[in-house]
Formats: sequence, C-alpha cells, structure tokens
Amino acid sequence: MNDILILGIESSCDETAAAVVRNGREMLSNVINSQIDIHKKYGGVVPEIASRCHIEVINDVIDEALQNAGVTMEEITAIAVTYGPGLVGALLVGVATAKALSFALKKPLVPVHHIKGHICANYVAHPELEPPFVCLVASGGHSHIVYAEDFIRYEIMGMTRDDAAGEAFDKIARILGLGYPGGPKIDALAKEGDPHRVEFPRVKMAGDSLDFSFSGVKTAVINHVHNLEQKGEDYNRADIAASFQNAVTDALCEHTIEAARRKKADRIVLAGGVASNSALRAKMSEMAGAEGISVLYPPPVLCTDNAVMIAAAGYYEYISGTRADMSLNAVPSLPLE
Repeated sequence: MNDILILGIESSCDETAAAVVRNGREMLSNVINSQIDIHKKYGGVVPEIASRCHIEVINDVIDEALQNAGVTMEEITAIAVTYGPGLVGALLVGVATAKALSFALKKPLVPVHHIKGHICANYVAHPELEPPFVCLVASGGHSHIVYAEDFIRYEIMGMTRDDAAGEAFDKIARILGLGYPGGPKIDALAKEGDPHRVEFPRVKMAGDSLDFSFSGVKTAVINHVHNLEQKGEDYNRADIAASFQNAVTDALCEHTIEAARRKKADRIVLAGGVASNSALRAKMSEMAGAEGISVLYPPPVLCTDNAVMIAAAGYYEYISGTRADMSLNAVPSLPLE
C-alpha cells in the first residue's frame, strides 16, 4: 500500500500553518507563522489584521512545509483544510488557498473541522492511540468534552455555555496586567502562588449535565481584584492566578472524569491550547489515575493551532471518503457533529 501524504492548512485564527503528515500518524513537517507579537499590543486578536497577515504569508508557509518534508506538491495525496469554526476572514484565506491548489493540481480537497483537528493531534503524538476514548478539548474558543467513537465520529458530552476556558484565562491575565496571550502567563505565575488563597466559585449545572460555565469564576476574580484595589489593599497576583487556575482546572477535570465514568472509558485525552497548562495536566493525571484511567496529551507545539492536527484529521476523513468541491466555504460557527 502506498503512503498517503496529506498537506494540512490551518488559518482559523492568528496562526498561519501548513504541515505534511504521512498515514495520519507521522509528522514530516510543521510550519507555523504566529501573529502573537502583532496582536499583543491590542490585548487580543484583531480579525481584520489576522486575515491580512494570513494572505501575506500563506504561500511561503506552504512552500516551507513541503520543503521541510522533502516532498513536492505532485507527491501530495490530498489537501486538508480547516473550514470552521473560527474567524470567517481568516478561515477564508486558508479555504481559498486550498481550493486553488486542489483545482490547479487536481488533488482531492478534504474539509476538516477545527475541533476534530485538535483531537487528532494526539494520533501523531501517540501513534499507538486508538478510539474509543473521552477527550477534553479546551482552548481560547472551545471547551468541549467529546467521546471519540471512532476516527471520524464524535459525541459531544459537555460544552461551555458561555466563555471558553482559554478565553477566561486571557481575560484574567489582562486584569492582572500579564498581557496576551494569557494562558501561559497565568500558568507560570500560578506556580508562585497559593491555589487555596481565594476559593473562587465552581459552577455545577443542574441535573446530570456535564456542561461548563466559566463566566461566573471570571466575574468573581474581576470583582475580587477591583474590590481590593478600591480599598487600596495590596494583593498577591500569584495567589489570585493560582486560585483562579485551581477553580477552572477543578471543573475541567471533574466533568471530564465523570464523562469517562459514564462511558466506562479507560483513557482520557487532552487537546487544545489549554491542554498545555501544567496544572491541568498534573491534576487530570492524578485524579484520573486514582480511578485507573490513563491520560494522554500532545506536546505544547501540537496543543495550540497547527496544521499537523489538520493533516492528521484530514487523513482519516480522506480514507473514509470525505471530499469537498469548489463550493466549499468557510463556516465560522461550524457545529461539531
């Protein structure tokens, strides 16, 4: 059987990325052009600027990915591209580029859901991994608990009803004057603080729901800091960061482990930018391990947006027969089905 080489293209937010993956498991190249330094001055991603930056660099990023992989475009089996969810202008750059390449080179075009991509990063990081398993996808835009029935079918068991976990991290980092992006900065500062200094709220949904809500803890932290500042009282930023992080990771771990219990799953997988949080990894491993559940997660470079995950997901979509034609469009609010 000939190797299947998938060129993945990702442009859903502020990373322009391209990668080549062989047979869904082996990363041959991984090129990411980050816009963090550009958006940092604004405290978050500016969609218009992100779209323009994607246009400026996407061709060079793809060329570099092919060169690093040591393959030509003619040797590529298919082109996989993120078509949602994400920022519509940013998505359109990747989709238009992938369509142009597919049309010109007569290569199959494979549409990929961004969240499925995050999950599939684990197949590259852990080549032995096979479904079924429970996966927590936590990032700046998403907080989902997903049951992976097989390589392309997923069941949503829980999701955020308001802010995503990563979004809450960014907002609290801003309140504490840490800057953007907030996740890594909160993680680093929290190591110096007391996670039990302030007991911020953990929201539990009614009934048997595994959904998340992080707007309450975010508001509680903001009010706590503002009250102290209005009284002129000093406070330890590290304690605030650690206490906030503790509340968020408690909710993420408890809900995900409960999902694993319900599915009688012996494996939990982490994915998305928040999956690189050291406290989350340690807590999930400890709590799940106490119940005989193993925990896997990708290296940090495959947690944030990248094209390796898109190529990996694209491989499984490709072998299952998923194809798109030239009518493929960006879907910014694409649901996970």
